[in-house]
Amino acid sequence: MNNIPKVIELVVNNDLCIGCGICTYKCSNKALQMKWDENGFFVPYLSNSCNCDGSCIKVCPFNPYPEKDVETENELANLCLKETTSFHLQVGKYRNIYAGYSNEFRLTSSSGGIATFVLTELLERGIVNHIFSVKESRTPGIHYEYAISNDKKELLATSQTKYYPVTLATVISNLNELEGKVAIVGVACFIKAIRLAQTNEPNLIDKIPFLVGIICGGVKSRFFTEYLAEKTDVPKNLCFKPEFRIKDVSSTASDYSFGCLNKKDNQKRTIKMRAVGDMWGTGLFKANACDFCDDVTTELADISLGDAWLKPYDKDGKGTNVVVTRSTLAEEIISEGMKSIKIHLEELSLNRFLFSQQGSYNHRHKGLNYRIERAKKKRQLVPPKRFNNKKSINFDFKIVQYYRMKSRKMSLALWKNKNSASLFDKKMKKTLFLLRKATHLYHYKKAIFNKLTNINNQKRI
Repeated sequence: MNNIPKVIELVVNNDLCIGCGICTYKCSNKALQMKWDENGFFVPYLSNSCNCDGSCIKVCPFNPYPEKDVETENELANLCLKETTSFHLQVGKYRNIYAGYSNEFRLTSSSGGIATFVLTELLERGIVNHIFSVKESRTPGIHYEYAISNDKKELLATSQTKYYPVTLATVISNLNELEGKVAIVGVACFIKAIRLAQTNEPNLIDKIPFLVGIICGGVKSRFFTEYLAEKTDVPKNLCFKPEFRIKDVSSTASDYSFGCLNKKDNQKRTIKMRAVGDMWGTGLFKANACDFCDDVTTELADISLGDAWLKPYDKDGKGTNVVVTRSTLAEEIISEGMKSIKIHLEELSLNRFLFSQQGSYNHRHKGLNYRIERAKKKRQLVPPKRFNNKKSINFDFKIVQYYRMKSRKMSLALWKNKNSASLFDKKMKKTLFLLRKATHLYHYKKAIFNKLTNINNQKRI
């Protein structure tokens, strides 16, 4: 029998695949493998005959027809984070929230080094024996991939953020052959896929006792790396060892650079990201699935880590993490790290944390219903979402959403036609200009509305 696997029929063919690769692990026929698609993302393809028993779709984080008991992150959290009692609609289940850094790993990490600290603690305490995280790839034509670390030295090679497509398929096939337990690092959708696998295969709960979640602004195509390389005057075919978060410790946290080596002369070229322009609010080179993700804080991980885009932390070029503990073990590791002065953290109020992620909340929660409605009008499948409310958003914000979606789609279409960075910039200029103007107008009107609301409230008092 050579049926089309459900994950291809319902997810890949609807441009909802994020490339996590857990479907390749669950496929009962081992008929799925990962490959690059035309837009520079990993997707599964059918490499063998398949009886299509549906195992693959059950672990997909963007399954349009999930079972009711795992329909959204809320149901999964109740199954996987039972010991955590605090809950907030936009944060998920949590124990405590902090901001700070690791004294040992801060300067060698993209932000505050808390992820490296936590993973090192897990290994040195014997809680896990292996770490699945992203390292430099040994595969020709691929810059980074998931690999297995077994000690601190190997782990240090994974401490930098890589805005490059990766798939867990490169390591997950080894899971059952590895002796001991495994911790996995991943963005929200990857962590969700692991949790779904654990609900389908309970022995994985013991095998994978700890998940480190990275707060994500969207998964980028490999085109993003190629584009940045060309901005440094390195042809994309000669780029290697790309670095996405080169710190300037004498400047601010957001004032970082991209850099890569040129294979021709082995010389490093860099460019300040502020000179490139906004790569996140515009949606450039982003996966379509990201527009249907409402998990801003990686809610299903034991600990969630991101950048502290808050004053005074954002003024410190050495980098600072926001930290959300969600399990007893995560809180224990953090508390003991603070007592031993291995890490420097201070408690962060819920409101301050929410403010640090406000841009993501506006896009992923407030704008979600508009994107879902547009998808449904085109008869595209969409997974169930918690923030798909019918509360209308104003016209100005709809325009912002429209141009973000347009710039995302247009950027991928242009780059796969082998455009140079200069020609790409020229062709994207008008759309990005209109998006920028729409965004400015939206924020301007919102500021006026908030000011008038405050005046009226004061008059009532």
